[in-house]
Amino acid sequence: MSELPLNTILHGDCAEVLSSLPENSVDLIFADPPYNLQLQNDLYRPNMTKVDAVNDGWDKFGSFAEYDKFTREWLTASRRVLKDTGTLWVIGSYHNIYRVGAILQDLDYWILNDVVWIKTNPMPNFRGVRFTNAHETLIWAQKKQGAKYTFNHHAMKALNDELQMRSDWTLPLATGKERLKVNGEKAHTTQKPEGLLYRVLLSSSNPGDVVLDPFFGSGTTGAVAKKLCRNWIGIERDEKYIPVAQKRIDAVEPAEAESVRLSDRRNEARIPFGALLEAGLLQPGQTLWFLKDESVAALVLANGKIKYGDRIDSIHGMAKSLTNSPANGWDVWLYENQKGEKVLLDQLRNQLRSNNETQPDH
Repeated sequence: MSELPLNTILHGDCAEVLSSLPENSVDLIFADPPYNLQLQNDLYRPNMTKVDAVNDGWDKFGSFAEYDKFTREWLTASRRVLKDTGTLWVIGSYHNIYRVGAILQDLDYWILNDVVWIKTNPMPNFRGVRFTNAHETLIWAQKKQGAKYTFNHHAMKALNDELQMRSDWTLPLATGKERLKVNGEKAHTTQKPEGLLYRVLLSSSNPGDVVLDPFFGSGTTGAVAKKLCRNWIGIERDEKYIPVAQKRIDAVEPAEAESVRLSDRRNEARIPFGALLEAGLLQPGQTLWFLKDESVAALVLANGKIKYGDRIDSIHGMAKSLTNSPANGWDVWLYENQKGEKVLLDQLRNQLRSNNETQPDH
């Protein structure tokens, strides 16, 4: 297969299908493999109603060795199709995630984070013999240690009310209208919530990237990828899930391109404050006001420093001294625009970036 079958569900064993795809062609993999729950008997609630637990054939393995072999095969095949800059997410429970993590490291993946998905509505432990299993663990790993990879830090911070997003994610299970059903029964026993995939894809991929899910199931990855204007590829061994996933994805309307085009400042060209003076966007002698206290007014100096009282410092150093904590000067100083409005200095930086991008090369 010479070209990627974008936005397609491929039927077959994931390791075999992955081996038919081009090498170094995928930006991101999200994998929700069988957990090998090792359920021996039916499970009942105290009122003797049967629990709709995961007892599908695809989750049954004869031994840990058999499960490890399966894990090693699909992780090896996944590594082959990942770009050197690509990353992989895998989700699991205590039944399998530690074995998966060890094999990841054996195969030279480099673990970036583990994330705990804390369920707001977990299934109780009906027999009362253990703690309620209220979380699952995601491992995020890059293919090649030290390679550049996508992490949209500022997007995740914005999603979290301007607080740096932590590695504990509190989200509900897929229930109610989100839960896909066929003839009144769950379409898939382990359907993941779209909110979980939203964070995964928004954090570690960009519009137009190729996102692959080797255990596609009910198609959550494809649905969220389409919504966020990512390309997707699904691989599914059990043919009965394919029409369910396809119908779901067909109903998704992609977001407007402009709404998903995010910029990470670390990938943007660095603009020194003095460049605003050189470009004539600011003049020596102009005043900057401190966002948190506009009675604090600093004088712009010709050398790119600012002066407040007897102190002379950079926009960042002055902000740090005023707040007693690290601060980004672009986000805390105001200037007066031509309309007489006080606006963030960062608007001038963005204007200069835009001007630089539209200048013809000589």
